[in-house]
Amino acid sequence: QVQLVESGGGLVQAGGSLRLSCAASGRTFSSRAMGWFRQAPGKEREFVAAITSGGGTYYADSVKGRFSISRDNAKNMVYLQMNSLKREDTAVYFCGASEHNILVVTVQMYAYWGQGTQVTVSS
Repeated sequence: QVQLVESGGGLVQAGGSLRLSCAASGRTFSSRAMGWFRQAPGKEREFVAAITSGGGTYYADSVKGRFSISRDNAKNMVYLQMNSLKREDTAVYFCGASEHNILVVTVQMYAYWGQGTQVTVSS
């Protein structure tokens, strides 16, 4: 079992930055790929970024060059640094843990989820 707790969301002006954190419990954290997804009101959950245990990363085109995913296996933590935020980045952001150690972008490939943290970008 893996339990995930996100933090770091909030209200920020367009062009600003936020850093999201995801604290994971469980001894298998370091062997799993981790991902960030987001869900806006009335929309499906969408992929944002993923990272393997060795640090390989992959990003959605909409955030490439603005967001950066990282992890600290010693601390069981995953981070999402979000820069140059836009109004369209407004959503609840979720941290997910995959059953595999490969870069995957679909919701179905993630077995565990946190409760989410709200990010609101104002103009």
